[in-house]
Amino acid sequence: MEHSLQPLIARGVHRDYVGGAGKTLHILRGADLTVGAGEAVAIVGASGSGKSTLLHILGALDRPTAGSVELGGVDIGGLDEEGAAALRNRQVGFVFQFHHLLKEFSALENVVMPALIRGDSFDEAQDRGRVLLEQIGLGDRLEHKPNQLSGGEQQRVAVARALVNDPLVILADEPTGNLDSRTSEGVQDAMFGLLDRHRVAMVVVTHNRELAGRAHRVLKLAEGVLEDA
Repeated sequence: MEHSLQPLIARGVHRDYVGGAGKTLHILRGADLTVGAGEAVAIVGASGSGKSTLLHILGALDRPTAGSVELGGVDIGGLDEEGAAALRNRQVGFVFQFHHLLKEFSALENVVMPALIRGDSFDEAQDRGRVLLEQIGLGDRLEHKPNQLSGGEQQRVAVARALVNDPLVILADEPTGNLDSRTSEGVQDAMFGLLDRHRVAMVVVTHNRELAGRAHRVLKLAEGVLEDA
């Protein structure tokens, strides 16, 4: 079927929460999104509009109240928690505003961790991790621990970690939000360089106009739906 060729398809995604007073909050009201291989889509919108909520649903970290999400043709809604966790590990790479690197491990060890969790051999995982770090200009930082790296270098390590399992899609939530403009540009170069090289789809939530402008498409989340920005 044609839809299975698309890395990511979301149809009519709703997400409701019950507030403290028992009032239902409609965060997402039928969001639709299709992302092709090698395509980068930026999502912008006001704070509190539901951008991170949408990203969590796309990455199988949360479930929609209604609607569906397919990753590589697999309907996330049909998976139990164990199946969803396995799909996340194989098919999704996450990059957050804060790098979440393990401080006691080297850059290379941080990058290969998801591959080892998946069950890859140590040598194979290390080879892939080393190549990714070299591709983003950190080939001479393999054994450095996070506290020996700059903020931009730490975030580039996080980008490499997101790609080590050769995922279908990268989901990035304000990946440059904690960086100054010059450092942000270096991280953007690393992200888009790897995306082009590895033909990975990406959805990035950002307030950074320069980052959004590098995406193939920019969508705005407003009133719970996605529209052209």
